[in-house]
Amino acid sequence: MRLLLIGGTSFVGRAIAFAGIAGGHDVTVLNRGQTPSDLPSEIERLVGDRQGDFSALNGRTFDATVDVIAYRPGDVARLRDAIEDRGGHHVQISSVSAYADPAAEGATEVTATLWPDGSVDPDAPITGETYGPLKAACEREALMLFGGSTTFVRPTYVIGGHDATLRFPYWVERCRRGGTIAVPGPRSVALQYIDARDLGAFTVRLVEDGTAGGFTAAGPWPTARFVDVVERIARHMAPPGTSIVEVDPRAAERLGTAGKFPLWSGPASEPVLAMDPSSALRAGMTLRSLEESVDDVIEWWQDRTWPDHWLTSAEEAALLAGEA
Repeated sequence: MRLLLIGGTSFVGRAIAFAGIAGGHDVTVLNRGQTPSDLPSEIERLVGDRQGDFSALNGRTFDATVDVIAYRPGDVARLRDAIEDRGGHHVQISSVSAYADPAAEGATEVTATLWPDGSVDPDAPITGETYGPLKAACEREALMLFGGSTTFVRPTYVIGGHDATLRFPYWVERCRRGGTIAVPGPRSVALQYIDARDLGAFTVRLVEDGTAGGFTAAGPWPTARFVDVVERIARHMAPPGTSIVEVDPRAAERLGTAGKFPLWSGPASEPVLAMDPSSALRAGMTLRSLEESVDDVIEWWQDRTWPDHWLTSAEEAALLAGEA
């Protein structure tokens, strides 16, 4: 199968590219050529810019196209103008953020609804508030332009090695350092995730099977809880004597550090992080253990420097002092 990836060198796109090669497919990636890549030589690299330069696709045909980086409906429209009907089965990587907040945990693709049309200016800057409505708008645009056989993959937090967001790696590296680790509560806060390798394999499986529709690509179910996940990471790889202290989120807010806890959705649990993924599981999604994802991050991270935007030791000490 000839598989085209729009964006295929960084994290999610990389994982899909590797899954395509593992499945025996001919994989072509198109991007700007600016992101360092470890893609194997058998993957064809095309240079282009989805904001206007798709000339590398002229005259090319594919059995399936996976659009990893559609953020605005205009992105979808430009790709359709360039590929016309030569892209084959269209798969779009969306997000659980495309769902308007479900009323309760356990929502499915049927009971949850996307952000409605008109929720956001289609050319709005991408922010925490506009990201989800824009993803929903991208889905509507794809359905209109590529038809009802289009597939939408809606992951939540993607974890594992090569994570350009550095969200999950924070918790792995913090647990590796050991000591007393501050984790914001309460314990009721939900958290779902998917390893990039599992997301890549599931996407390719949907392509191979020609499966249409939308799928929530997240787990586990029943949902995990944020503090429990950090404790599980610590049990797996933290040095002896490590302890987890659940801190009051109001203290983190007061000290200006609430935004420095990756994957934490805030003091109120969000139902969109506690969705029932049964439909995706029936369609072939598999979810590896959290510990396997942790090990993958450890192998990839090696001895990288602690990023400046991560919580500092002094900030953490101030939080913990308030809990003493």
